[in-house]
Amino acid sequence: MKRLSDYKIIDKFLLKQIIEVFILGVIVFTSIIFASDTFISLIKQISTYGMSIRIAVMIILLNLPAVIVMTIPMSVLFATVMTINKMCLQSEFTILKACGISLNRISKSIFIFGIVMALVTFIINETIVPVTTAQSKTLALYSIVQRNIPEGKKNFTIKELKDGNLLKRLFYVEKCEDRQFSNVSILDLSNDNKIQILEAKTGTSVLEGWQFDNASVYTISKEGKTLNTSWIEKTVADFGSDIQKQLDKKNDGSDYNIFELLPYLKKGYSDLPDEILLKYQVRFWEKLALPVTTVIFVLIGIPLAITPPRVRHNRGFLFSIAVIFVYYIIRAFSLSLGYNAVLNPSIAANIPNVIIGIIGAMLYYRKSVKI
Repeated sequence: MKRLSDYKIIDKFLLKQIIEVFILGVIVFTSIIFASDTFISLIKQISTYGMSIRIAVMIILLNLPAVIVMTIPMSVLFATVMTINKMCLQSEFTILKACGISLNRISKSIFIFGIVMALVTFIINETIVPVTTAQSKTLALYSIVQRNIPEGKKNFTIKELKDGNLLKRLFYVEKCEDRQFSNVSILDLSNDNKIQILEAKTGTSVLEGWQFDNASVYTISKEGKTLNTSWIEKTVADFGSDIQKQLDKKNDGSDYNIFELLPYLKKGYSDLPDEILLKYQVRFWEKLALPVTTVIFVLIGIPLAITPPRVRHNRGFLFSIAVIFVYYIIRAFSLSLGYNAVLNPSIAANIPNVIIGIIGAMLYYRKSVKI
């Protein structure tokens, strides 16, 4: 009974140390990912599309769960290696072994922590991340659509450019109050074969763009000949359509949960392009593989952290960075093979876990036998 109580004290001590370093790891790795990827992307959107700072901050918060999901396995590895390595440097690990406590018993609480974090990763990735990712895309589109509303201004023009910095559409608005437009004229040059001029007495801002009521449309050829004149009860200038097409093209299923992606594994389920279907299938298996990575990192982290008594400096941080770097290099390579149909999606998503897991199991076995 006393020995069981001693084990509980050891488990509590280990978990306390690991949780402290784990929280630090989440903060550090989340900051790094934001600084290198998300933040730079938002800066481009702010400068290119005129997105407001307030909207940008909201998008950052909505992207936070997706980033945290990626940092949990890294942080578990970081916490495992740093904690065990620190115990070895302070001879605490040697004392536990001298008391007859095996490596498996010491590692038990760490593996339990890894399994719990794997479940947390899965739950966040399947419940919160799809919702926040979809909201982030919607908010970005809404911001782009609403970016050019010059509230309270009179007699102003707005240019919309296309590829090559060429004029796509030119808007003239006599007055704008409470998101309502008066006496609007639009010169539309989006079609290479004809020019359209739209005139409307009133208009308003909607989610899809600028909506105009009772508009007259004049279609003119490039040679200046009037082709036809028509009257439209309602039309929308959709600023975000090009962006929406880009988002749809780049959509990899990140805003779907695993149950929504499951039907796409069946052949003939959808008439989506093969490229999109392949992305969905890879994303499905990737969602299953990511939580397992947390436990795999514990498996390889423990033996790497155990250092000989003669080593008097903490190598945990370097080991953590090295493993993370190798893992994500393998992951990027295997997923690219999956996206290009070179490998089966299930194999492409699980190759990193298999490779790191085999290496980790071999190292762990050697350490458990040797020590």
